[in-house]
Parts: sequence; C-alpha cells; structure tokens
Amino acid sequence: MSIPLAEALRPRTLEDYIGQKHLVGKDAVLRKAIENRRIPSMIFWGPPGVGKTTLALLIAKYLEQPFYTLSAVSSGVKDVREVIDKSKNSFNAILFIDEIHRFNKSQQDSLLNAVEKGIITLIGATTENPSFEVISPLLSRCQVYILKELESSELISLLQTAVTYYQKVTNKDIRLEENEALLRVSGGDARKLLNAVEIVVQSQQTKDSPIIITNDLVLNQVQQNLALYDKSGEMHYDVISAFIKSLRGSDPNAAVYYLARMITAGEDPKFIARRMIILASEDIGNANPNALLLANACFETVNKIGYPECRITLSQTAIYLASSPKSNASYMAIENALALVERTGDLSVPLNIRNAPTKLMKNIGYGKDYKYAHDYENNFVEQEFLPKEITGTLLYDPQNNPKEQEMRKWLRKLWNKKYNY
Repeated sequence: MSIPLAEALRPRTLEDYIGQKHLVGKDAVLRKAIENRRIPSMIFWGPPGVGKTTLALLIAKYLEQPFYTLSAVSSGVKDVREVIDKSKNSFNAILFIDEIHRFNKSQQDSLLNAVEKGIITLIGATTENPSFEVISPLLSRCQVYILKELESSELISLLQTAVTYYQKVTNKDIRLEENEALLRVSGGDARKLLNAVEIVVQSQQTKDSPIIITNDLVLNQVQQNLALYDKSGEMHYDVISAFIKSLRGSDPNAAVYYLARMITAGEDPKFIARRMIILASEDIGNANPNALLLANACFETVNKIGYPECRITLSQTAIYLASSPKSNASYMAIENALALVERTGDLSVPLNIRNAPTKLMKNIGYGKDYKYAHDYENNFVEQEFLPKEITGTLLYDPQNNPKEQEMRKWLRKLWNKKYNY
C-alpha cells in the first residue's frame, strides 16, 4: 500500500484514459496525431488533476520515444541543457516540463533552439493561461491543447475503479454508498478525488467490519487529514478560490487573510494581481469602473517592485475590490451574446451599418441611410444596429447599483421604449 492510489491507478493505455474525449477520443485531433506518430511540440493547459502528466506519459509510451521529465519548480537552465545534450544522441526525444509557467524568460529561451531544430519535442503542462506565461517565440512553436475539467460521470467511473482496486489489495468488503461528498471535495480534480478515497479507506482499514463510504465519513476524515492535500500543491487552488470568493462576497478581512496565506506560501504576486484584474471586470464591472483601473495599476506596480514591498499594493487593491459595489452585468452580457451567436449563427449585418470601401458596395446599398451620431443632438440618433432577426434582444441588463442605475437612466432617455426595462 506504499504506492499512492493516484499513481497505482494511472492509466497505462489511451483506451484506459479518462476524460478529454475532444482530444483523444475516436478521430479527435490529438489522437490522430499520436496514431500518425507525428506530434508537434505542445502545451497542455487545464486545471489540476485532469490528466496532463498522464497524457504526456501515454504519448511517449505509444510512440516509444525517449522521455525526459522536468519540474519547473525545481529545475533550471542547467537541467534543460543536460536533457537537450542527451537528446542529441537519441531520436526525437520528448521533454515533458510540468508547471512550465513557472519557468522564467531565460529558462524558456533555453528551449527555443532545441524545439525549433526538432532535437526535442516539448510537452509543457500548465494551469495558467499560456498566452501570459509562455514567451511568444516558444508559444508560436507549440500547439496549445486545452484540457477540460472531468465530468461527474467520469469522476464516478474513476471512483468505481478505485473501490474495485482497494477491494482486491485489501480483501475487504468496501461499498460506495454515497459519492456526493467525494465529488464535492475533488472539485473536478481526479488526483484530489483519489487522495480523498485513499484517506477514507486507510482510516477504516483496521476495522473488521465492511467499509461503507458515506458523505459523513468522507467529510469527517478529509477534514481531519486536510494537510495531506497540500503535499503536491493542491491547497494553492483552494486558497486562491477562497481569496476570489472573499473579494466577490465583499469581505475585506477574509480577502486580506487569504492574501497573507498566499504571500506566506511564496505565491507569485503577478498571479494574485492577474486574478484581481479578472475579478474587477467579472464581478464589479461598471458598478465601479475604477476597480479595473486600480487592478491594472496593481499588476504594473507588482511587476516593477516585487516582494516584499508589493504586498502593500496587493493589500490595498484587495481591500478596494472587496469593498466595492458588485455587478456581473458585463459578464452576463457577453455570455448572453455568445449564447445568442451560438444559436443564431452569422446573421446578416444591416446594410445601413456595413462598411462600404468600394463604389460597387455603395451602389448595392452598403452604408446607405447610415446616420452619423455626432451630427445629431446629444451625439445620438435612433437607428437599428442588430440584425432584424434578433431586434429588441436584451443582452445587457444594468444592475441595481448607483453607477449602473445612472447608465440605465441614460439609456432609457436615449432609447425610450427599447431600453425601458
């Protein structure tokens, strides 16, 4: 029982791999590349515990290519160069770098020549947006594949596999009576899920009676052994989640507490600042437009001065965001618009607001009867901008805060009935 459950159940074939059907299912893009034995250098971007490392291992096994692995947390340029030197004597070696977003610019630069010349095929794994964390020259040489959170059905299938495995190795009667707590504790992370199962089973192993896994048993045992979740850094995601939810929930005390937790743990201050930029638009928006300005200024300041001084700027910004009025109206507006586009497709843009750069386009009506707003009182004139099939569709709904109520009042004054909601 010395092998961690997550390692013992690591898939050995692509057929056993759970999740990511859009990448490795039948006729999926990455599956085809693997079967054709022509894979590009690539970046796997996705949340923790969705199979990034496992997929890299399976690719190397399927292709029967030399496989080297580095962790960006503990490796540097010297380690990268050693792997590259080894790869020069082998054919088409694969270098897997976990948490590649933690490599600095010089470390990522050290990969460029080897990737470009095909000395190595790079597979990087990251939980952060590679557009921000991977340098452009390296990113342009890699295909980015997005890995999704595992679905409930996939997690339940993994649970059943774990129970069957423990029944065999312990010769005990183990019954999965309830799974809601396990799924909730996992947060879609397969590794967390298996860690929780491992904790529960091991806590009951010395008893002679059957092991009945219930929600109460799971919550009790996981709470007592919560520290085990941090051995691979998973607590990092719980704390940043608590930080964001505290900001969203307008609790500056909790926000500063979780900020302190991250600072003490040595979290990248730019990671924290970037999350606050996202929240400023997603959860505050036009209820207080200054929030986005301050969050951006915070990121720039953090980038310039770093720790320890930037802790003060992070604290100032967190307190401001937590204390600010909240609105997700802008977030909901773009989500509504994206859903509308998904349903209706590419509707024709009204002729009067089409671009007319050529005489032919003008002759067939492009731009005809367009009214230039600045030629009218208050720089506004009523005209239709949406395609006729969706005229009158509500996408942006100002929320009940002073700033957006002003916007609502102004839109009603301009549009009368059209924005009279």
